[in-house]
Formats: sequence, structure tokens, C-alpha cells
Amino acid sequence: MSQIHYAVGVDFGGTTIKTGLISSEGKIIAQAKVPTMGDEGPKIVIQQMQKSIAEVLTHAKKGKLRGIGIGSPGIVHQQDGIVFDPPNIKGWHRVALSREIRKVFKVEVKVENDANVAAIAEAKFGAGKRYPNFLFVIWGTGVGGGIILDGEIFRGPHGGAGEIGHVSIDYNGLLCNCGAIGCVEAYIGQRNLSKRAVEQLKNHPTSRILDLVRGDISKVEPVYISQAALEGDQLAREIFTEAGTLLGVALGSALNTVDLRVVIIGGGISAAGDFVYDAIKKSTQAHVMKSMRKDITIIPAKLGNTAGMLGAAGLVL
Repeated sequence: MSQIHYAVGVDFGGTTIKTGLISSEGKIIAQAKVPTMGDEGPKIVIQQMQKSIAEVLTHAKKGKLRGIGIGSPGIVHQQDGIVFDPPNIKGWHRVALSREIRKVFKVEVKVENDANVAAIAEAKFGAGKRYPNFLFVIWGTGVGGGIILDGEIFRGPHGGAGEIGHVSIDYNGLLCNCGAIGCVEAYIGQRNLSKRAVEQLKNHPTSRILDLVRGDISKVEPVYISQAALEGDQLAREIFTEAGTLLGVALGSALNTVDLRVVIIGGGISAAGDFVYDAIKKSTQAHVMKSMRKDITIIPAKLGNTAGMLGAAGLVL
């Protein structure tokens, strides 16, 4: 029987840092949650991270800690643990995060992009355990992703592999925040999905969405659209069906390129209902080569809000 070891997994978010002590079996032993305090700059953010790590380490058994893993937004130079320009963190341009954490805790520290970390979590502990090769998609505020090949994350030579949100679905389309034209994120990311919903609500004054936001269209967000869709609201279902169809266009291009058949989808918006997955699968099948269509599998992620901590711990377990 193999000995159980532990790792600390840090989910470094723009507003909250969530930290867990994770066993090698994927069990969360202890958790801590602190505000990121991103407006205070890198030094304060790192202090907050150190505080949360120290808190969960009080539950660790001596000699069994494998290391600390951190999932971070922004561009990550994985080999050196350097994080470049994470959004919502004032003054953070190039910070050697791994080195700063290692100074205090004297153990191995690995840092990885947050989307890749979630993909690793699903591969090790979640919906991807039975699939050695898959494309992972986070559909929430934006659209991110990661590629798992032979059970390991594929980063690409510059660490940017898996950016499914920036596959173009219209060469004459909307301008994306990344600077490219027609990216799928520009259509189905949280902000743009809400904007498209508000435009359509003008012609649907009886929609359940308006009830849920009490008539205040400035409060329209995917969580309310999703709730309305689950309650059977026709407009809400149409909005998500269209979004799922658009995502399927991007997925088809990605699967054709990397020769994958399985897609695992996580993130808040992905919980909208089975009809969304049906729309995604139908659209994906329509946009892959004919020989691939019968093997396409589109399934929801399993780990929810714990994926960041679990995947970060998986970097060192």
C-alpha cells in the first residue's frame, strides 16, 4: 500500500486566494480563504498567499509534505515560476512567485496558469481520470482551456497552448480584448453573453430573466440567464443554445487541429443544463471531419470550485 503524502494547492484569483491541504488521493484535508487585496500590489498579495499557506500547513503531518503548487492568472513561465501581468493585480508585471513562496516555506514550489491547473485537476481527480487525452475548457468570465495528452498537460513551447477562447469563429467579427478579431470569447464570455441577452430582452418583456433581476437590466448576468433557462424560459434557453453552438464551432477547429475526441467543460456558465451540452456537441460534430464525428464526447467537469486547489496540488503530488 502506497504511503499518503500531502501538498498545498493555491488557487490565486483576482479577488480571493483559496488554499487547500490536499492528500495524494485528492482529498481536501484543510482549507483557507483570504482576500487577494490586488489593489495593494504584489507584496501584499504575496503576504496574503503566505498567510493562507501557513494556515493550512498547521494541519500537515511532518515529513509528508511534497510541496506547494499555485494556479495563477496571467502568463506563467512555468520553469522559473514567474508570473507576468495577472489581471486585477495592481503593479504586478513580472514577479518570481515561486521564489518568493519558497523563501518562506523551504519546499518545492511550482506555478502554473490557472486554466492548465484546472485541466490537471480533472485529469488527476475528476472527469478526465478515464480519458488520457482531452481538451479542457473553462467557460465563465472568459473562455480558457488546457490540453491533456497522455495524462499530462501540454503547454506548448511558450506556455500558451489550449487558448480555446481565442479561436476565431468569424474573420470579420467582434474585436476581442486580446486584440484579435472574431474570438469565440468575444461572443460567449460572461460580459458579452450578458450584453447580447440585454439586447434581446428589449423584445421579450415577459422573460423570466427580467423577473430574476427585478427589472434592472444592468444586473443581467449569466447566473440569472442560467436560472431562467433551467426554469424553462424560452429566451434564456435560446441564448445559451446559441452560445453553445458558437462554442462548438471553435471546438471543432481545435479538435481537428490536435486530433482529440473528448472535451471536458467547467466554469460557472457550463452548469446551464443538458440542453447546452447537446447544442455544443451537435455544433462540434458539424465542424469536425466526418471520420471523427461518431467519437466526439462532450461532458461536464466534476470538481467545480475545488479544481483550482486540487490541480495546483497536483503540480507537486
